Amino acid sequence: MADNEHKDLEKRTSFREIINLISLTGFVYGPLDDRLSIREALEKNLKKPVPDHVNWLFCFGGVTFLLFIVQAFTGVLLLMYYQPTTAEAYKSVVHITNNVPFGWLMRGIHHWAANLMSVFCLLHMLRVFFYGAYKAPRDFNWVTGVMLLCVTLGFGFTGYLLPWNQISYWATTVGTEVPSAMPVAGDLIKMLIRGGSDISQATLTRFFAIHVLILPAAIAVFLISHFLMIRRQGISEAL
Repeated sequence: MADNEHKDLEKRTSFREIINLISLTGFVYGPLDDRLSIREALEKNLKKPVPDHVNWLFCFGGVTFLLFIVQAFTGVLLLMYYQPTTAEAYKSVVHITNNVPFGWLMRGIHHWAANLMSVFCLLHMLRVFFYGAYKAPRDFNWVTGVMLLCVTLGFGFTGYLLPWNQISYWATTVGTEVPSAMPVAGDLIKMLIRGGSDISQATLTRFFAIHVLILPAAIAVFLISHFLMIRRQGISEAL
C-alpha cells in the first residue's frame, strides 16, 4: 500500500515538473528563480499589507493604469493595419472595422477605453485632491499625476485626428485654433502644431508621431516616477 502511494506521488511530481518546465510559470520559478531569486523578490514586493482606511475610491488610479495597458495592447494591434496618410488613413480605418478579424472589436475597445481612461484619471485626481494627498511630502508625486493627466488628454487630442474623417478634421481645426487666441506667440504655436497654416498631411504625420512615439515615451517616464514615489512614500493616510 505504501509503495503504491509512493509511486503515485512520484508520477504526480514528475507530471508537475514537466508542466512547470514547459510553462512560463515553470520558466520563471525554475531556472530563473534559481539564479535571480524571483519568487522572493515578487513576494517581498507584492505581499504588502493594505492600510485599514483604504476603500474602493483608492482603486481609480489602478483602473486608469489597467485602461492604459488595454490602450497599449489594442493600439499596437491597430497600428499593424493603420496607414497615416491623408489618402489612406480613412480607408485603412474602414478596412480595420469591416475586414480585419475582430478589428471592429479592437477599435471599439480602443475608443471606449480612451474615454474611460480620461474619466478615471480625473476621478483619481479628484480623490487625491479631496483627501489632501497632494500636500508635502507627496507634492512631487502630485506634479507627476498632473503631467500624466496632460499626457492622457494629449493622447485623446492627437488620436482624434487619426481616422481622418469629417468629424476628426473639423474638431482638430477648432482645437488647433485655440492657441491662436494667445497674444504674440499664438499664431506661431498654431503653425507648429499644424505643421503649416492648414490641417494637412503634415498635421496628420505630426499627430501620428506624437500619438505613437512621443506620448508613450512620456507616459512611461511619468508612470515609473509616479509608481516609485508611491512605493517609497506609501499610501496616504486618511483625513
